[in-house]
Amino acid sequence: MVNRNLIRNLDDDDLSAELDVLAPEEDAEEWLLEYLQQDQQDYAQGEIVEGRIVEVNDEWALIDVGFKSEGTVSLSEWDPDEEQPVVGGTVTVLIEEMEDELGRADDPYGMISLSKRKANEIIRWQEIISKIQEGQVVTGTVMRKIKGGLLVDIGVSVFLPGSQVDIRRPGDIGDFIGRVIQAEVLKIDDTRRNIVISRRSLIERQREEDRAYLMKELETGQIRKGIVKNIADFGAFVDLGGIDGLLHITDMAWERIGHPTEMVSIDQEIEVKVLHIDREKQKIALGLKQKDRNPWENIEGKYPVDTDHKGEVVNVMSYGAFVKLEPGIEGLVHISEMSWTKRVNHPSELVNIGDAIEVRILGVDAEGQQLSLGMKQTQKNPWDEVIERYPEGQDVTGKVRNLTNYGAFIELEEGIDGLLHVSDMSWTRKIGHPSEMLEKGQEIACRILSVDESRRRIALGLKQLDNDPWDGDIPDKFQPGQLVQGQVTKITNFGVFIGLQDGLEGLLHISELAEHKVEDPEEVVKVGQDIEVKVLRVDTDERKIGLSLKRVDWGEEQEKAAAAAEAAEAGESVPSMDDGDLKGGLGAAGPLFPTGE
Repeated sequence: MVNRNLIRNLDDDDLSAELDVLAPEEDAEEWLLEYLQQDQQDYAQGEIVEGRIVEVNDEWALIDVGFKSEGTVSLSEWDPDEEQPVVGGTVTVLIEEMEDELGRADDPYGMISLSKRKANEIIRWQEIISKIQEGQVVTGTVMRKIKGGLLVDIGVSVFLPGSQVDIRRPGDIGDFIGRVIQAEVLKIDDTRRNIVISRRSLIERQREEDRAYLMKELETGQIRKGIVKNIADFGAFVDLGGIDGLLHITDMAWERIGHPTEMVSIDQEIEVKVLHIDREKQKIALGLKQKDRNPWENIEGKYPVDTDHKGEVVNVMSYGAFVKLEPGIEGLVHISEMSWTKRVNHPSELVNIGDAIEVRILGVDAEGQQLSLGMKQTQKNPWDEVIERYPEGQDVTGKVRNLTNYGAFIELEEGIDGLLHVSDMSWTRKIGHPSEMLEKGQEIACRILSVDESRRRIALGLKQLDNDPWDGDIPDKFQPGQLVQGQVTKITNFGVFIGLQDGLEGLLHISELAEHKVEDPEEVVKVGQDIEVKVLRVDTDERKIGLSLKRVDWGEEQEKAAAAAEAAEAGESVPSMDDGDLKGGLGAAGPLFPTGE
């Protein structure tokens, strides 16, 4: 066989000598052309062919594929664990580009482009594609993470989209690298030599089969093993082997838990009890605590009403505190049951989570699994001794704790308050608001007027510490017709209040301000003004004094005339004035104090 490389590499003189040996009787050039054409194979770009290794150096191997020129293949295309190239050996390669595309006009024997690796890939692709089809299940090893998913080796590299890795996309699909998986072939693109697979569709298909089988044999009350697949605030989803069931947080433990993660974790295998099955909607309710005995059984026997027990505060709310007596048994201490005497605005003022406290059983609801507890009942009630310690008529000292429109609350001791009503603050003054006489935090002396033990109320009096001036002093000091000095203390739309002495006030009705009709009392007098007025009437029963400004300068005849006019208007006889008993009148004003004043 003629070495075509040798012929190509000879110079003109050597070529002529060689041709003389090979074809002495023929035209050398014609013979050479014919020889080369016969020796050349009819190959095309993209074709896979067998080649013979004719030379090997440190970087590449020269391959003769029977074409008019050879090609080189980098030694890096041989894997380290396979047999390395040697001269005379054979290798399968892919013709990537022909010499006509690579050669130059001055180099008609340019080398062709060959690839061993690509040839191997095409061969593997063809082998694989001949064995699989869309919908078929394949097995492969996850090689690496790429954009959008994973690259899986099933003999050739195939693409597993991230959305198709599992039913619920994992937090990091990179965790699958190195794992051997099974998946379903979704799509084959022979032109691009691309295969897309789905592990999710395979799992779903298998789960559908498992679900159908499971639903047939599943029954309420069964104990089943499952794998925790997902956890939410309200519970955990457990895979029973083809279908998920919901393990609600309230069915995880008889005792209170804050979050499902306190009881279960992802991928944990647990045993659960089937509580309910909705076969139409394929929903299953599961329970964990139901595997154990219900601690609420015989609750009345374990915790009878009016018995005391020790417990631990497990939760504090604005309305009370929850106390655990044993695992699964909790009760509520309402804020109103925390102290006999302290004014508790929030339970945290008395207890905190983790505190060990003593409580009394106030009520048991076995069906609703609720306990009513009390803290104050374990202590002595100070109101049981209030009547003994605060008898009616006793004088006491206390501190003004709070002021309201109707009176003041006086703290006699911690948690024991008495009410000092505005009507019991002064014998003589008309008190509009307790702040006119008292201020918060002030220490004052009072008298116990009454004690209502059942309602836990103590009535206090301030004016009762002194004698009632209306029993003698006021009627003696103030007589009808008498002129007295006073000061304007308050102006209303119906008249003016005049301070006389010792806090005593009288009413100067608007009709008694002037001879003419007065629309606004402030047209005549001002608050703080000192004026002289005449006493019209002293009503000891009503504890009221009627005054007049317009009658200060009236004589006896004017008084008689006014009295006669008032009597006639009222349909009464004219009273006698001889005894000096100037009863006085209010003109057309009606009662001394209008209703509500």
